[in-house]
Formats: sequence, C-alpha cells, structure tokens
Amino acid sequence: MDCSFEGIGHMRVTFPDGGCTEGKVCKLNSAGSAVDCSAGDLFCGVAEVVRGGLAGVQIRGFAVIGYSGTAPTAGYVSLSADGSGGVKTDAAGKRCLVAQVDTAAKTVTVEL
Repeated sequence: MDCSFEGIGHMRVTFPDGGCTEGKVCKLNSAGSAVDCSAGDLFCGVAEVVRGGLAGVQIRGFAVIGYSGTAPTAGYVSLSADGSGGVKTDAAGKRCLVAQVDTAAKTVTVEL
C-alpha cells in the first residue's frame, strides 16, 4: 500500500513574483518577492503557480521536491536549496521532516 501525503496541512501564500519558477524551491528577497534559490539558500517553500506578476508559494504541508547529491533519509534532516530548483542535505540547512524518499525519481516528500 502506498502512502499519500497530498494536501495534508497545505498552505499557499501569494507573493509578488521576483523571478521564481513553478515547481522549484524559492525564498523571499529583501523586497518580499518570491525568487528562485541559489545553492545553499534556505528555502521558504515551493512555487506552485507563477502568473501575472504573482507567485503562489506552498509554505506549509507536504511537498514532493527533487533532490541532488546523497539521498536524504527519512526523519528530520537539514536541507538547503541545491541551486537547480531542488534540495540537498546540508548541516547548515533548514530542518525538515522527510517522510518519503524515491531514489529512482530522485525526489523527497518533505513537510515544509
């Protein structure tokens, strides 16, 4: 039986779009706009919708995110942006609950 975390605790906030990409982790710049993360950045969420100068960013709940490097393990893991729209393990990163790891697809299901 597969587990599904879809929709659990989901919260999306609309920010001005400062240059973020749908489906990728993002952060807020000093003006409060959502922007793509660079490698090592702490992410605030995942850009779900970018349209009309606005970005709908998922900031809470479970999200499926691509990862690079060593596969994170289930449990609490420190993650930061990998610079390609996904995440990587990083001791100085944001502590998140990793619920599932798919090494074939190189994705993790993370509670933001």
